[in-house]
Amino acid sequence: MHILLAATNLCTDPYPVYPLGMAVIAGALTQAGHCVRQFDLLTAGGDVDAFRAALAEPVDAVCLSIRNLDDAYMATGGMAVALAMVQAARAATSAPVIIGGPAVSILPEAVRTHLGADYAVVGEGETILVDLLAALARGERLPPVQTARVALCGADQAAPLYDPTFASHYFRTSGMLNVQTKRGCPFQCGYCTYPQLEGNAYRPRPVDAVVADLARLHRDTGADTFFLTDAVFNDAEGQFLLLAEALVRAALPIRWSTYFTPRGLTRDHLALCQKAGLYALELGTDAACDTTLASLHKAFTFADVEAANAACAELRLPVAHFIIFGAPGETPLTVAESLANLQRLHHSVVFASIGLHITPGTAIHRRALAEGLITPDADLLQPRTYLAPTIDPDWLHAQLLAAFRGKRDRIYPPEAGQHKLKILQQTFGLRGVIWDGLIRY
Repeated sequence: MHILLAATNLCTDPYPVYPLGMAVIAGALTQAGHCVRQFDLLTAGGDVDAFRAALAEPVDAVCLSIRNLDDAYMATGGMAVALAMVQAARAATSAPVIIGGPAVSILPEAVRTHLGADYAVVGEGETILVDLLAALARGERLPPVQTARVALCGADQAAPLYDPTFASHYFRTSGMLNVQTKRGCPFQCGYCTYPQLEGNAYRPRPVDAVVADLARLHRDTGADTFFLTDAVFNDAEGQFLLLAEALVRAALPIRWSTYFTPRGLTRDHLALCQKAGLYALELGTDAACDTTLASLHKAFTFADVEAANAACAELRLPVAHFIIFGAPGETPLTVAESLANLQRLHHSVVFASIGLHITPGTAIHRRALAEGLITPDADLLQPRTYLAPTIDPDWLHAQLLAAFRGKRDRIYPPEAGQHKLKILQQTFGLRGVIWDGLIRY
């Protein structure tokens, strides 16, 4: 079959991100014998007319990847743009329109109905989409929502088929490309959808396959900076250490960044990763005192955060913390404690924000229902934000502005961070995560 895959995302905050999910599906469909074309709306400059032009060639199915439900993306890379692309496909062809991606997996029927797509694929698409296309080729009628039933082990996950034009665009605009080394997350953080999307157990890809991806992308695109997009890089089983050792042996001329959890993270772990090319890391800190860490169901304490931060400082590894204020149980006392704790995180960047996006199936969703902030029939395609009723948002905003004022490595509000990052990129030519340029030892 002739399949057109299209990525709808236009979000560039904080960086333009290569549509890795589409690349994985392209790899699986190509391996299954289909003729696959890939279209990326961001690479095309956000021009839906370019998508219409891509539809002029013969096509047996149009598959759209939809990444985000967040309010920042609704008018750009989310539902509005996806709707325009579905309508363009309807006008150009009678081929079925199939949607997938994180936004679809979270609210499949609501998104499918809103967009008017024929089918929604929930979960990993490598097998379910191949099976769906085979059934359609046989003329079968299927339920409109198709759900992956078996989580793929790492060895069965399709190798991403990167498009060289897209890869060049993303490396040029963001200074890095993205690679995933494993799927899944065993933690149950209150707001997070990773366990819902990828399962609650780590499923690492073979180490050799990951190293091969990095080597191939460096060879074919010249990319030397990468972001490893795992929900959590440092798994308790130690698979991340095996990968680090393999990268040391491979001696690729690359560097990389990723997400770490402070839980169980040691200086020796960081030193090995640094030897393997780690140049900066983002900790899944999320809150800055034990009360709010517990309310978000984080699996560590602030003492763990301090220890990890100290290890990074000792190794001169730039580290960033992302702190969400307004979590359940937030009060003026927890805010004061959190701001005092953040002062102890030396040689780091802190990004602060207020409120949590309410996503179905999360603990924050259940909390918002219990507190009467939303009703069971609330339309969550319209973004909703959780803010603890025990805190005044205007007071909190003023407190954060005062605490972060004049500090180059403390970022609030979020749009101030985007402004600083653009200055570092455009004025000083920094590449990669960029925020590492805010740290002075």
